[in-house]
Amino acid sequence: MPAAVIVFPGSNCDRDVAVALEAATGRPPAMVWHQESSLPQCDLIVVPGGFSYGDYLRSGAMAAHSPILRTVIDRAHAGTPVLGICNGFQILAEARLLPGVLMRNASLKFVCRDVDLRVERTDTIFTSGYATGQVLRVPIAHHDGNYFTDAETLQRLEDGGQIAFRYCDSDGNVTADANPNGSIANIAGILNAQGNVLGMMPHPERLAEALLGGTDGAAMFGALAEAIAA
Repeated sequence: MPAAVIVFPGSNCDRDVAVALEAATGRPPAMVWHQESSLPQCDLIVVPGGFSYGDYLRSGAMAAHSPILRTVIDRAHAGTPVLGICNGFQILAEARLLPGVLMRNASLKFVCRDVDLRVERTDTIFTSGYATGQVLRVPIAHHDGNYFTDAETLQRLEDGGQIAFRYCDSDGNVTADANPNGSIANIAGILNAQGNVLGMMPHPERLAEALLGGTDGAAMFGALAEAIAA
């Protein structure tokens, strides 16, 4: 499965994603600098976490206008799976590949800790390695992870099954106390209407092998590898 990871100035999770992808697929992904205007042939594109352009102006806003994003948008519209993690989610939202915005955390503080996520949908290329309702333990590390959208769009996300993950407690209960950033409806990750673009604030690549303290993230990369190879 050829994969590509987009690298921006300020990316700091691109190598983590590359390691997780290589472990799942058996081959290293192409690392594509943001100023490139073309992508190699690939079956998956990952927009990784970090602080692209130092998060100046607005998180992800400058990166969304990088030359490579035009190609990422074209590939996404053509059906190529695209995964955006943390800053990658922010970039995909700014590029209008996903609806809504990522605002400053409700606490107005940077949050870096493990959180629990409930898997809401498993019939996608990203989530088929999990069970519906399964609770995952995955790290977050962000200052602007407060997902927001208008009521009409939220209803469309709910009705269309586009909410992939929600923040929850260890028993799977979606509560205000389990919400680390104030995201509307405890949303931690959403899909586009076609189901080939996923944006999520938590970092599955940071818990993708036992030496890192857990493997809940590994199933996502394993499912991607299996689905694309099929």
